[in-house]
Amino acid sequence: MLQIVYKRAESEGELQQILDLQQLNVKQLLSNDTIKTEGFVSVKHTFDVLKRMNDACPHVIATHKGKVIGYALCMLNAFRKDVPTLIPMFEYMDGIIVSKNLSALRYLIMGQICIDKAYRKQGVFKGLYQYFKTELESDFDAVITEVNSKNSRSSQAHRAVGFNILDVHTEGGEDWELIIWKWI
Repeated sequence: MLQIVYKRAESEGELQQILDLQQLNVKQLLSNDTIKTEGFVSVKHTFDVLKRMNDACPHVIATHKGKVIGYALCMLNAFRKDVPTLIPMFEYMDGIIVSKNLSALRYLIMGQICIDKAYRKQGVFKGLYQYFKTELESDFDAVITEVNSKNSRSSQAHRAVGFNILDVHTEGGEDWELIIWKWI
C-alpha cells in the first residue's frame, strides 16, 4: 500500500511541482486517445497566480516520498479575473447561483484537480477531495467547479465523490458541466 500524504501546499517547490504536473496533463499537448482514456486539464496557471491563490487559501496536495502526485487547487472568488480563460465560467456561474437561489452559500471554487498518471485508480482523487472537505468545510458550505463534458473520466469521478450538476452549457465551442458539492 502506498504511503500517500495529503496536506496543504507550503513551499514554492511544491507549487512548482503542481505546475509541472499540470503541464504534463494540459489538453493541448495530449493525443485524442489520452484525452478520452486519461482525462486532461484545461487551464495553465502562472506561478505568480498559483502562489497568490495559495497564499490566500493553500492548495490541497497529495505527496508520495515528498513528490507531489496530485493536487486540488483552492480558488477564492477574489481570483476570478486572474485566470482569463476562467472569466466566462465565473460570469456564467454567477447567473446560475442567483437563479438556483444559492447566493447565501459560502462557496469555494475548486480551480483544478489532477493526479499523476502513475498514481491513478488508487484512490488519490477521492483522498484529495476528502482532505479538501475536511480542511475547508468549517469556512465554506460547498465547492463548485466546472468539468469539460468531453472529460468523462473527470465527470464520473466528481459524481462518485458527491458532486451534482448545477447546469450544462456551451462556452467557446465546448460543453461544460457546472457542478457543486454541498457540505451542509
